[in-house]
Amino acid sequence: MFYNTYNGWHVLYVKSRHEKKVHHLLLKASVESFLPLVKIKRQWSDRKKNILKPLFPSYVFVNVHSSMDFYKALEVNGVCTFLRFGQEYAKVPGKEVDKIKILLGLKDVTSIQASVRVPKVGDIKKVTYGSLSGLECEVLRIDHNNKVMVRIGIDALQQNITAFVPAYYLS
Repeated sequence: MFYNTYNGWHVLYVKSRHEKKVHHLLLKASVESFLPLVKIKRQWSDRKKNILKPLFPSYVFVNVHSSMDFYKALEVNGVCTFLRFGQEYAKVPGKEVDKIKILLGLKDVTSIQASVRVPKVGDIKKVTYGSLSGLECEVLRIDHNNKVMVRIGIDALQQNITAFVPAYYLS
């Protein structure tokens, strides 16, 4: 059933530098859309200017309520596809979208940036997700599939356990 599978916030991958245009076209098509923008100071040779730039380049969030919304979003000029991880569409929990909105709405928070920080080999990290949550580990290797090989020391047994875990498991 469509409602259970696709309902909620999804991420659209859009053409480079088309985020604002796609956002406005989605709103015009009556599809709930969210484009997080951050104010940055841009300097040219003759002037400085504050501009609004997307926090996540090439991504626009859409709240899909029906199959009609899903297909309307895909028809908008500038949209490439819905972001997927394997066979699953990337869904963003409403709470996370709300966190982004709150953060962007705070007047005294500045220099907001988004980045994908991949740990470095040798880093000591704490597992913050899943059943291993709370364990400290050492990063041994980083796989190109966003997996990280970690070593978890079991001092009482003088043993080490190595495993590949998704990078987002680590703090």
